[in-house]
Amino acid sequence: MAITATISVPITSPTRRTLSSVNFFLSSSSSRSISATPQRSFKYPNSRLVASSMKTETPVKSTTSTSFLHQKETGFLHFAKYHGLGNDFVLIDNRDSSEPKISSEKAVQICDRNFGVGADGVIFVLPGINGTDYTMRIFNSDGSEPEMCGNGVRCFAKFVSQLESLHGRHSFTIHTGAGLIVPEVLEDGNVRVDMGEPILKASDVPTKLSPNKDQAVVKAEIDVDGIIWNVTCVSMGNPHCLTFSNKETQNLVVDELKLAEIGPKFEHHEMFPARTNTEFVQVLSNSHLKMRVWERGAGATLACGTGACATVVAAVLEGRAGRNCTVDLPGGPLQIEWKDEDNHVYMTGSADLVYYGSLPL
Repeated sequence: MAITATISVPITSPTRRTLSSVNFFLSSSSSRSISATPQRSFKYPNSRLVASSMKTETPVKSTTSTSFLHQKETGFLHFAKYHGLGNDFVLIDNRDSSEPKISSEKAVQICDRNFGVGADGVIFVLPGINGTDYTMRIFNSDGSEPEMCGNGVRCFAKFVSQLESLHGRHSFTIHTGAGLIVPEVLEDGNVRVDMGEPILKASDVPTKLSPNKDQAVVKAEIDVDGIIWNVTCVSMGNPHCLTFSNKETQNLVVDELKLAEIGPKFEHHEMFPARTNTEFVQVLSNSHLKMRVWERGAGATLACGTGACATVVAAVLEGRAGRNCTVDLPGGPLQIEWKDEDNHVYMTGSADLVYYGSLPL
């Protein structure tokens, strides 16, 4: 089976949801259009991906008024590629069905960075349930389905804004596996998300580590591959294990970590029955943290929104930082506030369009 893809890359983030300027079949448009040159074929599990090399053309005004993302050709999957600080996702308009348009196995193929589109996950915009405006589901690059994704929900919000022609400051409600999430798209294009209350009860995170502060696990010891680490466990609807130190290093310098070696050992540790996301954190000041993450089901990524939220919660619990912090991730900064008034965690950061594309199903 041959799989072909066409893409269109905007020069700037679009200002209209209708995306009427986009034409995906290599004709002129007011976005930067892409024209094909001789094709190259790559080996692909159970299929063949045909990828076109690309060149850019001078944008011209489009006369079409049909949004590419609203086209309904049988046998094609239209999508948008977004990233939140380099944590990248394929976004699919799935509002006409309560079941994802593609399987988790297909999502793995799409996420492949050599033989597919390349992404940390595939996100579906589904109809809302229980009174919410929308439902969000996501398949990780390994095919697993997490409860929620912080960077993904910001991308979700920007994508929905385009689909629904929403302008200015606006918000809506999203049903997720982690519960109700309320993102707000701000005037400057950033997205502020009410991530809800952190879950600290050990059995609900979940972790098998024994609680040592009320019902929570705070700065507890865990043996990972012969090294004793001090960890705090937090759930933001998905499990996180956060560490600022180990027996050998009281204050981590995160750039020195061999993340690909240590990350999987935390993720699959027997103390985490649902596996875990792991954040390695360096304290720069009372309001400035630096973090690297090993994500459950995705590995090392450039950013993790729920991980940044959990990082600030853990820093407060361990007495290392205040409740309003900038968290530096490899892909850029997030502003995180754990409000004392309502116990909710608020995340503010960017979400950017990369391009639009189409794949045969």
